Parts: sequence; C-alpha cells; structure tokens
Amino acid sequence: MVNYKRLIMRAAPLLNTPVAAIATSPRLGASLRRSVTLITYTGRRSGRTFSIPVAYRRRGDEIDITANLPDAKTWWRNFVGDGAPISLTLDGVERAGHAVAHRDDKGRVTVRVRLADL
Repeated sequence: MVNYKRLIMRAAPLLNTPVAAIATSPRLGASLRRSVTLITYTGRRSGRTFSIPVAYRRRGDEIDITANLPDAKTWWRNFVGDGAPISLTLDGVERAGHAVAHRDDKGRVTVRVRLADL
C-alpha cells in the first residue's frame, strides 16, 4: 500500500521550488500570479520562517487559500484557532495579513487571510 501522505511530504519541496521561481519570474509569472502567490509564515512550533507557493482566490481585502489534501500537509495548521500573521506577494508587492484556517464538515480546509491596511 502506498503511503500518500509521505509521498506528498517528500515531493512538495521538489515541486514548490520551481513553482515559486516561475511565479516570481517577471517574464513567465504574469499569468500564474493571478492565481498563485508566495506565502511566508512562521512555524508555530519550530519558530522557523517558511515560504511556499499556494493557489488563492481574492475578494477585495480577503484571500482564500484552499489546502488541497489537507491531511497530507501541515502548513495550514499554523493558522488554526485564532490564526497567525502571514505575508503574501500580490501584484508584485508583499502584503501583511492575518490568516485563520477553517475545516468544514466534509474535511476541506480553507485558510482565509484578511489583508492589513496599507
């Protein structure tokens, strides 16, 4: 039996690096940046800073990030309960915000980010 959680955890860094590079590329990233952003956060247990690319949807000053296969990922758990600070790169500008993770009754996880005022 294949352990999908372990496979995803091992593959994520290999996939995240090129996706982040393309998303931040001035030439290649323009269309990708409309749906992919780089988030930066501090791990709640490790205290380390992490940056990962994620798909997002924006509505004004709110950003929704869906954690696909949430049980195989850990990053979103940094935002459970009262949430935590986060930064996102939107339209080439780093924006600060506060993120809170919600799990619905079907097990889907959405991290909602409220952007800070400029």
